[in-house]
Amino acid sequence: MTKLGFQLYSARNFPPLSEVLKKLAAAGYSHVEGFGGIYGTLDDAGLNALRSDLDANNLTMPTGHFGLDMLEGEPQKALNIANILGIKAIYCPYLLPDQRPSDAAGWFAFGKRLQEAGKPFKDAGISFGWHNHDFEFKTLDDGSTPQEQILSGGPDLEWEADIAWIIRGGADPLAWIESYGKRITAVHVKDIAPAGENTDEDGWSDVGHGNVDWKALVEALRKTAVKYYVVEHDNPNDADRLITRSIASFKTY
Repeated sequence: MTKLGFQLYSARNFPPLSEVLKKLAAAGYSHVEGFGGIYGTLDDAGLNALRSDLDANNLTMPTGHFGLDMLEGEPQKALNIANILGIKAIYCPYLLPDQRPSDAAGWFAFGKRLQEAGKPFKDAGISFGWHNHDFEFKTLDDGSTPQEQILSGGPDLEWEADIAWIIRGGADPLAWIESYGKRITAVHVKDIAPAGENTDEDGWSDVGHGNVDWKALVEALRKTAVKYYVVEHDNPNDADRLITRSIASFKTY
């Protein structure tokens, strides 16, 4: 079976983290993905304690989300976090609405900016890329999309493809996988509930319990550069259910 990871953001409302890690290990996950809310405020002692907790549960943290402010403003801090935790790939996860460009040229420039921000990490042997949401797939005035422009402006950027957000953005994930498979090095495995369901969970669902065709997607992704599959749910109301049901479904793909 393909090794499966878990984005720790999904369990942010279900502390303590030490218990979450135990549950992930027991369920069969092999790795986790970190985010700024976990390690942004930790000193070296806290980071080493987290690393020890991961090691005790036979979990690794090969991927991590880092905000653009830290990537650009405190690259040495980000590098230190990555080195202590064993992060091999960094993905910038988001751009606030008031910071988003309005045209193709602006998004192309943003891609260049991202590539520049990634240089210290690539120089240190850590791969670097962008993680999408839905706004990158809205058609611009020239007919292109922000996602195309980001990847054009930053030709060395890798892509962590959040499949469910691609779908919510109105795009066809299989077409994007076909076109950009060589750039996709990680994938967020998440699912979308049928219309009108799971409204208390922002319309998301556990993997295999929504309407995203993950069987076909995994088949297509096998032909890409994907190294990491990471379960995510943006707002679950039951972390235990999410953890166990998602990996059970993924094992069948």
